[in-house]
Amino acid sequence: MNIVKMDASHISQIAEIEKNTFSAPWSEVSLKRELDNDLACYFVAEDEGEVLAYGGMWLVVTEAQITNIAVREDKRRQGLGTLILKKLLEEAKQRYMMGVTLEVRVSNEKALSLYTKNGFVSEGVRKNYYEDNEDAYIMWHYFTDPESEAVGI
Repeated sequence: MNIVKMDASHISQIAEIEKNTFSAPWSEVSLKRELDNDLACYFVAEDEGEVLAYGGMWLVVTEAQITNIAVREDKRRQGLGTLILKKLLEEAKQRYMMGVTLEVRVSNEKALSLYTKNGFVSEGVRKNYYEDNEDAYIMWHYFTDPESEAVGI
C-alpha cells in the first residue's frame, strides 16, 4: 500500500467512496475541480490501483482546512483513516501552517475519536451546519502556540 497525491485516475473510485460514506457526497465533477485548485492538497491510500482511502485539505494563508477523509467501506477499522490524517498533518506542517481545522458532525463518534487521538481539540460548535441541521464541532490541531507571533518557525 502507498500513499500518493490524488490524480485524475483516482476520481471515480473516490466518488464511489464518497457515495458510500457521506449523506451529501462530493460529485466526480467537484472532485475533479480540486485537481485544479491551487489551494487544495489531496492524498490517496492505494493498493495495486485500488483506492482504499483518501483525504484532502485546503491550505489558506497559515491555516489548513480538512475537507474530507473517507475510507472504503470494506477497509474500515484498519488504520487507514489515521494514515491519511497523519499524512495531511505532516504536509500542513511542512508547508508552515499554524494548524489544521475541520468540522465534524457532533454524532460522528468514530471521527471524533480519530481526531481527538491525533491531537485535535473542539473549539466551538457550528449550529445547524449540515443539510439535516445537525451541528458540527469545530476542531483544531495547532503546530504552534496559537497566541505566538512566530508561526511555523
